[in-house]
Amino acid sequence: MDLKDTAQIKCHQCAEHARLDFDFSYAFQPIVDIGTSSIFSYEALVRGVCNEPAEEIYNKVNQDNIYRFDQSCRVKAIDMATRLGIDCRLNINFFPNAVYQPELCIRTTVAAARAKGFPIENIVFEVIEGEVIHDHRHLAHIINYYKKQGFSTAIDDFGSGYAGLNLLAEYQPDFIKLDRQLVTGIHLNPPRQASARAVIQVCRDLHIGLLAEGVEEITEVAWFAGQGVELFQGNNFPEPGFEILPEVPAERMAISL
Repeated sequence: MDLKDTAQIKCHQCAEHARLDFDFSYAFQPIVDIGTSSIFSYEALVRGVCNEPAEEIYNKVNQDNIYRFDQSCRVKAIDMATRLGIDCRLNINFFPNAVYQPELCIRTTVAAARAKGFPIENIVFEVIEGEVIHDHRHLAHIINYYKKQGFSTAIDDFGSGYAGLNLLAEYQPDFIKLDRQLVTGIHLNPPRQASARAVIQVCRDLHIGLLAEGVEEITEVAWFAGQGVELFQGNNFPEPGFEILPEVPAERMAISL
């Protein structure tokens, strides 16, 4: 089904859950490509309107409002990033269990992107591996449909759940983001190094981009760089900026591959 074919179709979730009874905002954290010494993307991270932590917002999300929250997140992230002058990719987290029909649920995102002149191919949808997925076939359908429409997809916190490498074979995302528990102190931990090397090789074989997330130390960056990894995210590059697009000092990207 093409997007234009869904124009006259309505989902009951659109009609029944039209409003949120709370507001939220975003902080943005850069994802750095040390291979080109540039900002590859910014991830939009949910915050309260006064920069309250994401947990305070997520605690307000329930089965009655998760669909509207998911849709509102997409629209607000695109709107805010565009107003801030983003000129690269934008990573947006989404809730697979809130997507009833991807052909319908994606329309709001497409409309927001078109209204702001934001390229669809620059939007990366992230799903957390550890999130409880009720229907894995449904998630695979969402990812495949989004990719066909020109969006990119990513699995966040890879390694924090239990699906592991089977997840990559089943879903074929464009990117994975290694969980910080695997990244932290990796230069000092041979077992973690062995696990990371295995994932890196599988990603190469499957042509999946790999990002090291939660990087805090330059020694961690150096280890991954030595394995050919170029994409990094963490407070070293720097920490998220509330309602701003933080710049990355040139020296932070000066790592030799």
